[in-house]
Amino acid sequence: MSLRERLSNADEGRNTGNGPPGLAAAAYQELKKSMHQTILDRIDLERLKRLTPEQFKHELALLVQRIIEEERIVLNQHERHNLVLDIQHEMLGFGPLEPLLADPGVSDILVNTAARVYVERAGKLELTEVAFNDNAHLMKIIEKIVSRVGRRVDESSPMVDARLPDGSRVNAIIPPLAIDGPILSIRRFAVNPLSIENLLEYRSLTPPMVQVLQALAQAKINILVSGGTGSGKTTLLNVLSGFIPAHERIVTIEDAAELALRQPHVVRLETRPPNIEGKGEVNQRSLVRNALRMRPDRIILGEVRGPEALDMLQAMNTGHEGSLATIHSNTPRDALSRLENMVGMAGVNLTPRATRQQICSAVTVVMQVSRLTDGARKLVSLQEVTGMEGDVIAMHEIFRFEQKGVDARGAVQGSFYATGVRPRFADRLRMFGVAVPDSVFDPDKIYE
Repeated sequence: MSLRERLSNADEGRNTGNGPPGLAAAAYQELKKSMHQTILDRIDLERLKRLTPEQFKHELALLVQRIIEEERIVLNQHERHNLVLDIQHEMLGFGPLEPLLADPGVSDILVNTAARVYVERAGKLELTEVAFNDNAHLMKIIEKIVSRVGRRVDESSPMVDARLPDGSRVNAIIPPLAIDGPILSIRRFAVNPLSIENLLEYRSLTPPMVQVLQALAQAKINILVSGGTGSGKTTLLNVLSGFIPAHERIVTIEDAAELALRQPHVVRLETRPPNIEGKGEVNQRSLVRNALRMRPDRIILGEVRGPEALDMLQAMNTGHEGSLATIHSNTPRDALSRLENMVGMAGVNLTPRATRQQICSAVTVVMQVSRLTDGARKLVSLQEVTGMEGDVIAMHEIFRFEQKGVDARGAVQGSFYATGVRPRFADRLRMFGVAVPDSVFDPDKIYE
């Protein structure tokens, strides 16, 4: 059956206001699918491999136009242009996802099977008109994404974490675990990562907080960034790392590499899942141990989530000062409790008190970031770990954000202020020559 006949069959009963909606879209999807297969049958893949991406795009456009003329498919100029773009996206990119990936306003792409694709813009979820041909089409795109970073997804390994070429974080889960069909989640990676100026503009923190953050990073103080999913932990970690002096050697360890450090001396390490035979896995704990042999000035752990917590604490306690890490948690106190539980997962027989002493010695500052109900992300608390009081880790808050309510548009109303406590790390800041004035901790200065 020719392309023209397939299009005609799919387009019978094209919606004219009386029939069910969506047949025109179905006809276009059938045309695109058939055109893709025809191109695969005609092109010489070996020759095309020798072309640059731009040359490949040009050749592809010419071939699509030629097939349209040969098959006498009636399309206007706008439809032809869209068809050429869609075929190029299918052959060279990630198909229907390409327009969303090119949109700088999209921060998350959530594919709930082939039929429904949601995006997050300005902190709000919205349904898009993007759709895949079917679940098999979606599976091909998922396989293309994960295979590029040497990972796999199939029935024996139905969950996978990967990343896109731009560093965006990808998670996919497929049947039999996903009952209705493949599910794909993409956390976008900004082409130009947010700077401290951006965070100030978005009122995610205040100028006094910035002074303290910069001083903490330069004075090599160990920091734990705590927060929920999508709260901005990695963004804050990127900003903090920007204050690290350029001459220092930094080793980053992540499950899926997404940190965007701009220093010249950065070594990036990434975990590896087991192969199809269940062998070859390299976890974060192994990478932390290996990093200690690489003469790092700083170790940055993308996320603490298991027994590597013990190795991270030992690194912080044995001369690798100024290390940074993130952890999933709702409050700074919960973050330390989770850290204690993770140390227990390492299989080392430490008493609770000994574990807490390790944490007190290693971690100096815990920063809590939150995503508020209006989608805004803020640094809601900065706390200092001051030691042990009996069997309990003592902490005191230096800065906080207090929510007062929401306005008529749903925007969160609140204010930042210092608690008035002068932190103990102020003496260390002075020792490193990055002291901040006492006025920074003035509780009478309130920032709306």
